Amino acid sequence: YGKCGSLEDARRMFDKMCERDLFSWNTMLAVYAQHGCGKEAHQLFRLMLLKGMMPNEITFVSVLSACSRAGMLDEGHRFFISISKDFGITPTVEHYCCIIDLLGRAGRLDDAEDLVNEMPFQPSCVAWRTLLGACRVYGDIDRGKRATERLLELDPQNSAVYVVLSNIYAADGRWDDVANLRKVMLDRGVNKETGYSSIFVKNQVHEFAVRDRSHPQTEEIYTELERLSGHMKNAGYVPNTNLVLHDVDECQKEHLLYYHSEKLAIAFGLINTPSGTTLRIIKNLRVCGDCHTAIKLISKIVGREIVVRDTNRYHHFKAGLCSCQDYW
Repeated sequence: YGKCGSLEDARRMFDKMCERDLFSWNTMLAVYAQHGCGKEAHQLFRLMLLKGMMPNEITFVSVLSACSRAGMLDEGHRFFISISKDFGITPTVEHYCCIIDLLGRAGRLDDAEDLVNEMPFQPSCVAWRTLLGACRVYGDIDRGKRATERLLELDPQNSAVYVVLSNIYAADGRWDDVANLRKVMLDRGVNKETGYSSIFVKNQVHEFAVRDRSHPQTEEIYTELERLSGHMKNAGYVPNTNLVLHDVDECQKEHLLYYHSEKLAIAFGLINTPSGTTLRIIKNLRVCGDCHTAIKLISKIVGREIVVRDTNRYHHFKAGLCSCQDYW
């Protein structure tokens, strides 16, 4: 249930259990962490202690991750201190990465980078990638370049790293740097992974790529997208063309953004499910900023909840808002 994005069902099943071992508690905490439910994770952790169940390392990874994704900086810091102070557990690199994410979300990039360099472990790919993600959100180019250099030393074939830095450059209009980075990828034989979004409707998985026209319902899907685009523009939507990694004019950039795979999957879901049905989308890459903004508006326009699972987390879009609070 948690992996399908149905939190209520997951918690109902958890509450029905006659006996709960540590694995059960950790699983429910992990569900809350994946969905960014910091307060719920906090409450469940307290209940876990009241029931006499002692936490382990995995417990605190979930609790800290939940705090991080919910932006609960002070609570997360207190939990981190208590790991060793109150429970005698030595913090692991995963615990430190959660704090790096917390600091990055709060805009404290100096502190986040200091922690990456000063933690009692060799910084992992996750640590540098977490810092790079914060640099993308806050447009910190110099720090983003440093994080990228460290990441590529550890994993030189990871295309996602190049893409994130390209996004940072493109947002700042540094097209020469974008082109140079593309050349580096080409020289190193690094290929950008193709993005796909899938949706399960009527016992069948339907998968879409960007500007996909292979589906039997292509005409209806594109017509629905055009209808939604009109409503979104009336609601004040302006495509975020800074996210297009091509130095082309604004009209072309807007056109490139209109037909991302998650938008196609949502349009398909809207025309093939009853009104009010929750749509559940799975994306194999991180949801881009423009699609994130668009899906918030679509959820409000059509009056539906839309759950999107990308490589970073679960996003629950409802009534024009997202559970990630626009940080992912």
